[in-house]
Amino acid sequence: MTRAYAIGAAVLTVVFLVVIGLFVARPAWLAGLTGGSDDPFAPCRQTVVQGGLSSIGGPFTLVNSQGQTVTDQDVLTMPSLVYFGYTFCPDVCPLDNARNALATEILESNGIMIQPVFISIDPNRDTPEVVGEFAAIFHPRMVGLTGSEDQVRAASRAYRTYFARQDSDDPDYYLVDHSTFSYLVLPGHGTVEVFRHDTPAEEVAARTQCFVEHM
Repeated sequence: MTRAYAIGAAVLTVVFLVVIGLFVARPAWLAGLTGGSDDPFAPCRQTVVQGGLSSIGGPFTLVNSQGQTVTDQDVLTMPSLVYFGYTFCPDVCPLDNARNALATEILESNGIMIQPVFISIDPNRDTPEVVGEFAAIFHPRMVGLTGSEDQVRAASRAYRTYFARQDSDDPDYYLVDHSTFSYLVLPGHGTVEVFRHDTPAEEVAARTQCFVEHM
């Protein structure tokens, strides 16, 4: 099992380096210069994405923790931090969701309400009940979503995320390589910012607050 983890870590590292090329952080002073005078979020934006942030996100149809079919219009009704992962993830997913939950708490203490959203890319194991229990561990307002293979892949494509199941002889025990970005989505504006795995909760909260205050 140690060898499997080592191989998985190596693959995930390569994938991360490839995907990270799509998301390039830029200095804060540059945001105001390149955001454009017609961009209300220019003072807040610190990420440049190939194709533009407007190319990330879009309509999706998934299943919530109550087993109800929902769309992006049903879920993203308030500023949201959207993350794609899976509940059996041994390390990065719990850390990223805990970070998003902490950022949510920091913002709430500042009078700003947002919701963290967890979308599973492992519908084979992540049933509605499982994603609901997982989300509730991190924050009472975290939304857990799953769906069919086709629904999950469609949502993943919309947000330009990557995931691939590793080969395993055990049908119930396997790892899934995946990208680790969190997306700030604002109602009426779509995806406005992308946060990397290594962005601390305090920075996520501060940058999110900037966007919300400029809505």
